[in-house]
Amino acid sequence: IVGNLGFMAEEIASQTGGDLFLIQTVETYPASYDETLDVASDEQAGNARPELAVGVENLGQYDTVFLGFPNWWGGLPMAVYTFLEENDLSGKTVIPFTSSGGGSFARAQSTLAELLPGATLLEGLHVEDSNVVESAAAIQAWLDGLALE
Repeated sequence: IVGNLGFMAEEIASQTGGDLFLIQTVETYPASYDETLDVASDEQAGNARPELAVGVENLGQYDTVFLGFPNWWGGLPMAVYTFLEENDLSGKTVIPFTSSGGGSFARAQSTLAELLPGATLLEGLHVEDSNVVESAAAIQAWLDGLALE
């Protein structure tokens, strides 16, 4: 897993002992950041549900799910909608984390609350892209504040 979210996910997994799963679409996104934003914008405009390449095995064994995604225009990537529609997270604790070039995390958090009525949604962590590489201490402080068992 690479990039800002990959760094954050690996840090969270390292600090919690968790497993990693990459939400990956069948059609890969372009390598160029600007081209990826163009595709993402088109997906959002069309309310698309990109097909996922793989599913989560044994999701039932997990009580807590950290859900990481890029915060595009204050919202969720459409592949995350696909993931949430294909996986029942009822009864689980869901903890979002995200990075972005700017913008607010509030809309993504409220969208998740709507999409996950049967789950316990904890306050997520948003880190600006420019701060991700120095975010290990902030991630640790956030995790400590969650008081997970």
